[in-house]
Amino acid sequence: MSNIEEPVAAVAELDDEQVLSYLLQHPDFFIRNSRAVEPIRVPHPVRGSVSLVEWQMARQRNRIQLLEEEITLLMEQAAVNQSLFSRLIQLQAELAEASSLQEMLDRLHRWARSLGLAGAHIRLFADSWKIGAPSDFTHLGLARTAFESFRIPRMGEDNHFLGGLTGPELLLLLPQAKQVGSVALSLMGAQGELGMVIFSSRDAQHYHPGMGTVLLDQLARMLPGLLERWIERA
Repeated sequence: MSNIEEPVAAVAELDDEQVLSYLLQHPDFFIRNSRAVEPIRVPHPVRGSVSLVEWQMARQRNRIQLLEEEITLLMEQAAVNQSLFSRLIQLQAELAEASSLQEMLDRLHRWARSLGLAGAHIRLFADSWKIGAPSDFTHLGLARTAFESFRIPRMGEDNHFLGGLTGPELLLLLPQAKQVGSVALSLMGAQGELGMVIFSSRDAQHYHPGMGTVLLDQLARMLPGLLERWIERA
């Protein structure tokens, strides 16, 4: 009697992509196989394993919790922004009522202090404003060429800088300031050609890259018009 070898069909093991593809193409799979859903167990780091239904419910709870946290953060940020913009409107009115440039600068500084900051400073590019002698505000001037040594490596094409300054950078931008941990700087003018407004904090971590700059944008647009009441543009 001859030996008859029966061919054995090789069963290819399904991979994740094939299983996923099949389920996506057959969305009614779990409806047709509802009895098989409950026994399916999913590995769990604490409980060993859980049912597919429990695993899905846990995922949904986690998603809901994350969404609730995001909504809470957005509401808190909206409340902070609303408060800041209300104070910004008040600041604009106070600066407009100033009777001199020095009084306007003092009011801006006090406003910054009311926010818990070390202070607020304005520096003007000397070739954009007539602040040379005999002006009393030559100390506001800053040579554009000197500023370029800071702007190019630290700001690039951005109109804002948020973070800490080195010793030489402090001497360049805020030579009279003390105990400066970090700053928020915004250039003024459509091309950043007029100068800058700088807010300083004693906290080295207070200002850092990635922070919002909406308030800085508003101030940078508002200040040049107020400055022109006291200083003539070159």
